[in-house]
Amino acid sequence: MTSNQPIFDAIVNFFTQDNWSFTQIKKQSTLRLAFKGKNGKCDCYAQVREKEKQFIFYSVCPTQVPKTKRRVVGEFLLRINHEKVIGGFDLDFNNGEIRYKTSISFNNKSLTSDTIKDLVYTNLMMMERYLPGIRLVISGFISPEEALAETENLAE
Repeated sequence: MTSNQPIFDAIVNFFTQDNWSFTQIKKQSTLRLAFKGKNGKCDCYAQVREKEKQFIFYSVCPTQVPKTKRRVVGEFLLRINHEKVIGGFDLDFNNGEIRYKTSISFNNKSLTSDTIKDLVYTNLMMMERYLPGIRLVISGFISPEEALAETENLAE
């Protein structure tokens, strides 16, 4: 991206060149995409805040958390986030939606394809990696601590 190129154009160019299918959400600088991994399919959103010079990428967990499981899943997500440097999980306690969010602000820097790629694919890798643990905690078969240990062992 050149310093004069709008951020949204750089994002659109990245996803086009990377062969993603996407739609733009009406009247917003946001793209809606879908990702299918081995553990499930999730909706994704690439949002640009031109004025603030920010790019945010969200992947939405395909599994909604039942009200009775939100505290224990919240604990699991906090245990994951404690070790993460890039991005983190969010849980909406009102509706049970889980998202993984990666973002960058770049006031005096340009946004490169490599930076976009790192944010997007780190995000997707985290959702893919921890989705089985989220489902295990929701099922009630194991504790958040056990689920984290199990997902970490699978990743090694």
